[in-house]
Amino acid sequence: MFPEIFETRPIRIWLDNGLEWIVINWGDQFEAVAMPLLWLLNGIEAGLLATPWWVIIGFFTVLAYLATRRWPLPTVVLVSMLFLGVMGLWEDAIKTMALMIAATVTAIVFSIPLGIALARSLLMRKIVTPVLDLMQTMPSFVYLIPTVMIFGPGKIPALLATIVYAAPPLVRLTDLGIRLVDPQIMEASQAFGANPRQRLFGIQIPLALPTILAGINQTTMMALAMVVIASMIGAGGLGYQVLQGIGRLEVSRGILAGLGIVVLAIVFDRITQAFGKQLQAHIGVDVERS
Repeated sequence: MFPEIFETRPIRIWLDNGLEWIVINWGDQFEAVAMPLLWLLNGIEAGLLATPWWVIIGFFTVLAYLATRRWPLPTVVLVSMLFLGVMGLWEDAIKTMALMIAATVTAIVFSIPLGIALARSLLMRKIVTPVLDLMQTMPSFVYLIPTVMIFGPGKIPALLATIVYAAPPLVRLTDLGIRLVDPQIMEASQAFGANPRQRLFGIQIPLALPTILAGINQTTMMALAMVVIASMIGAGGLGYQVLQGIGRLEVSRGILAGLGIVVLAIVFDRITQAFGKQLQAHIGVDVERS
């Protein structure tokens, strides 16, 4: 046994009391700040549920065709989406999709500017990188504890936990994409008199878009990976069906809901990857011509 150097109980008590103090004195303020996230999630969910099923399936099928200009991927998307409806998973799949979209949109809003800031500041990268490491390696159940204490079980802590878990890849890949832009292109733009803002929005971001889109793809997949855990605190959707399958020992319920999550992952992963490859090929041609 490792020898006990000092008593850790006072530290745990201090942490617990500190969090309780935050909940008592700042809980309402935290809820007010997080309320727009709940409105976003509820709005997306209500909009998707109000949309006819055939419109949603048609939208994703057309989107898949635009991404590839070939029929194999649209066919896979069509069959996959029909599977959700035929198996009675449509409503739960829509709720899961709403959570994933809300988390991804929020992550995009915060992660891309942060990634750009990291690419432009070595000091900020040194400060933020350990935080990103902590967000990616910390078990999700750990940061579910304070969010549930502050907000209570429901959609807000589920969405926050999903954002925390899913955002780091987009920050890292945005930072990487900006830094990997060819220095010769940057020097040429500077020689033509482009200011830093023009170089960022006219050169760096467009050339880094394939990498950024890969980050969005990873964020989407990680958001979907959180749906089962998020269901434990009231997120609902396909994750809740998996949880019910575990609690009731219903193998069929768990397998079907798990397949539903896999179907959503395939649809979003293949479409975003196809758009990324299309964009990368287009930018590659432009760079060669320039």
